[in-house]
Amino acid sequence: MQTYITIPERFRGPPKSGNGGYVAGTFAEQVQQAPDQAVEVTLRAPIPLDAGMSVHHHEAAGQPSVTIEIDADNTGETTGTRILIAEARLQPFNLDIPAPPNFQQALAVRHLAIPLQQRQDSPMPGSLGLHPICFCCGAGHSTGLQVYAAPLGGQVAAAWQTRTEWGDADGQLPARFLWTALDCPGQLAYFHAGQLTGLLGRMTASVHAKVQAGEPLVVTAWPINVDGKKHFAGSAIFNRQGELVAQAIAVWIGKRALIDGAHQVAG
Repeated sequence: MQTYITIPERFRGPPKSGNGGYVAGTFAEQVQQAPDQAVEVTLRAPIPLDAGMSVHHHEAAGQPSVTIEIDADNTGETTGTRILIAEARLQPFNLDIPAPPNFQQALAVRHLAIPLQQRQDSPMPGSLGLHPICFCCGAGHSTGLQVYAAPLGGQVAAAWQTRTEWGDADGQLPARFLWTALDCPGQLAYFHAGQLTGLLGRMTASVHAKVQAGEPLVVTAWPINVDGKKHFAGSAIFNRQGELVAQAIAVWIGKRALIDGAHQVAG
């Protein structure tokens, strides 16, 4: 029986497509055999909202993988022409993680977060930030996660106050929300290093611990290196004890002109 995935409009990143971290976490669940397995998700096309995408399971050398596709007319019905949306596979990885600030230190710089600043390069004039209605970082998203990362000691950090109403049946924060929170701060890490990247192309993440919904968390991110058009960023989430909850390596593709007020300062 064919399996379909639909990303509701609430979980958008850009106005007309899904948030990369949320959809990557959703697709990762299709290949995971245990919730703590690291998964690499490669996004091949913008993720449509409120449209059924078909899941196709594969196995090579004993390793499972999935591809996510949609019909060219975005109906989810079989028409013979399908667009590859994403690929996911198990992929262990290592990441050198800088020491994180505590929640209060991250909260103290929150006012510097780009998602809370008025910008001329906003895709929605008059709105705040680079992605005003993004589920992760959009200040204009009424039911978003409000992950507002600001520069702090060579990285960016967000004091992320989760909410009890985000919990699943066991009161735990969904892993998809952790993947979401690992997403946008990576782009902001490059922004504060003087480069505005393109969109998320690949995310490899692992979740190490369950989190009670309502718990305060700290999200950090930092640039790793640039290879041509590929911008590699690391990100991590820590609980109130400073213990690692989740980590990710993201690849942001391309770059855009960085605009500060009325002046182009890099690009």
